[in-house]
Amino acid sequence: MQILTLDNGLRIVVEQRPGQVVYCGLAVDAGTRDQLPHESGMAHLIEHMSFKGTDRRRSWHIINRMEAVGGDLNAFTSKEHTVYYCSCLRQHLARALDLLFDITLHSTYPQVELEREVEVVCDEIESYNDSPSELIYDDFDALVFPAHPLGRNILGDAELLRQYTSEQLRQFADRLYHPSRMVLFVLGDVKANQVERMARRMCQAEAPMADPDVRQQPQCPSSPAQSVSKRNTHQAHVILGCEAYALADERRLGLSLLSNILGGPGMNSRLNISLRERRGLVYTVESSMASYTDTGLWTTYFGCDHKDVERCLRLVRQELTRLCDAPLSATQLQVAKQQLKGQVALSWENGENVAIGMGRRLLHLGQTQTLSQLCESIDSLSSAQLWDIAQQCLAPGRMMTLIYK
Repeated sequence: MQILTLDNGLRIVVEQRPGQVVYCGLAVDAGTRDQLPHESGMAHLIEHMSFKGTDRRRSWHIINRMEAVGGDLNAFTSKEHTVYYCSCLRQHLARALDLLFDITLHSTYPQVELEREVEVVCDEIESYNDSPSELIYDDFDALVFPAHPLGRNILGDAELLRQYTSEQLRQFADRLYHPSRMVLFVLGDVKANQVERMARRMCQAEAPMADPDVRQQPQCPSSPAQSVSKRNTHQAHVILGCEAYALADERRLGLSLLSNILGGPGMNSRLNISLRERRGLVYTVESSMASYTDTGLWTTYFGCDHKDVERCLRLVRQELTRLCDAPLSATQLQVAKQQLKGQVALSWENGENVAIGMGRRLLHLGQTQTLSQLCESIDSLSSAQLWDIAQQCLAPGRMMTLIYK
């Protein structure tokens, strides 16, 4: 894996992997938390509108550029970044990079296209509102990070979105979309110096620029809270969790291992065994983590019959208490490490996910990580470290709870 930096501040990470397909993209340091108070949903709308026209291309030409050669072009927006990415045959890498630089650096956000695309985003918002198992995560963010950009949902407010103009979108892009705030990532059978030459040619006119944003430090509630929202859903939806560790915090990996034990994707997770296999109370129960540059969030979600909410919450708290009361045995620790390493290794076979992960890690941490390095870090975790993390982060008394009834 090689990392390079151009004179204009663009960082490049390239990892060679044999095969006919290459995975590439641009990770942009611009997300929901970078929006000003009057820019609700702007980062996500910019993502949509970047496909609607540039100085050189109209919408149809952007859509057809990679599709015509069997490639796949896509994008997504998060709280701290936006990623534009493409998968294509190796011989079409230059075509893909040219298009990626064009839509991120030279989009024009045509007003006519904006008026149409806003309605698409508003439909997306309504679709999201119809899915309580997804919506509850946004509402929980607002509970944990009140009056802070991390507590705001990514899609934004439909009423405000309909008022935005092409000029406002350009102002947002001028402030945040710049090579010095981007990482170009490429995974495939290609050399780093080839990628560097392409990048120099495609964004050579862009000069370095000072970082414009000062991100506000989150201030979480001083005491745990429980909130109940009347939704008239067939099931009750419940999420509980707490503030956790930032991306660069060394304890984050330990919490990830504990989270995997509790409610990871394996059917043998403690919460799945307790709530579903033994008692048949839920269809889905899962734990997850979100890590940001300065903080993080750990959650457990489940859906159940309304009458079973308190029983399920009691069972979840029992499992949290088990981890806090005693350290894992040597056998339990070894099994948990083996499972996590296996899951990570399987996920590493997905080239698109690996490539995006490379870009995001370099964007926010200034470094990358190989599979072997990650597995070595997992192996180095001790039972005492994990017990300390459990007591710090997973104590039931720290949990905030949100219930849809």
